[in-house]
Amino acid sequence: MSLQLQISGLSKTYANGVQALKDVSLTIPTGMFGLLGPNGAGKSTLMRTIATLQEPDSGSITLGNIDVVRQKDDVRRILGYLPQEFGVYPKMSAEAMLNHFAVLKGIHDAKARKEVVEALLHQTNLWEVRKLNLGGYSGGMRQRFGIAQALIGDPKLIIVDEPTAGLDPGERNRFHNLLAEIGENIIVILSTHIVEDVSDLCSQMAIISHGRVLLTGDPANTIDEMKGRIWKKTIAKPELTSCQERYAVISTRLVAGRTVVHVLSESDPGDGFEQVDPDLEDVYFSTLSRAGEIAA
Repeated sequence: MSLQLQISGLSKTYANGVQALKDVSLTIPTGMFGLLGPNGAGKSTLMRTIATLQEPDSGSITLGNIDVVRQKDDVRRILGYLPQEFGVYPKMSAEAMLNHFAVLKGIHDAKARKEVVEALLHQTNLWEVRKLNLGGYSGGMRQRFGIAQALIGDPKLIIVDEPTAGLDPGERNRFHNLLAEIGENIIVILSTHIVEDVSDLCSQMAIISHGRVLLTGDPANTIDEMKGRIWKKTIAKPELTSCQERYAVISTRLVAGRTVVHVLSESDPGDGFEQVDPDLEDVYFSTLSRAGEIAA
């Protein structure tokens, strides 16, 4: 039976009064799960709580039959974590650093450790640069090293927080391929504000904003549900305000000096709008937009 992570009624308020999580409930199955939301939405708080780095004020998290909040050591044995700010020792080589992490994870037999480290270096395509100091690694190489350390000890749950921010397109592709490969048999939670990361990789997702879950589901299904409701028009920049007053504008993008607007409408808004096939970005922005109207 495949493992599943169950989050129920999770809330967290920091000492400064910021409520980072508000009654969050999610069921996360085996496979790649995308947690999508703007910066400051509560994603990192949720990741840190699942990773046993902080306590919730209320609610529960279970991983299979493990109580994550109470059985932290049991969780840590089967957890791989790549935080947003991943510090490395710049003067150590990747090989030496992975060896060090493997000792920390309890792989004390030198031969077994050597086999694990070599396999991970090959898997993350870092074998050729294993003797290089980590300080000389590119952003993409550093992220792949982060995944290598997260994979030590055969984890059942891997958490990656904003992993592709700042990577160039080639590095992003390599990182995506690596994540897709490891996400087949274990739970991988990908926390990001980059919509393409989720549409490219994840079979399930949740959209979170201001500490609340706004939408969950299969990305392809959520896109299907928006078919026939997204309309596009290119306007001059000064027209934007009146357009926003008249229509449910969910996103705007500047293209070659002109503004491309997407609006949500059940029927043809007229006025030169054309219907377009929705994508996950439309789902994302319309979900955030609706939440804004509710909150107002």
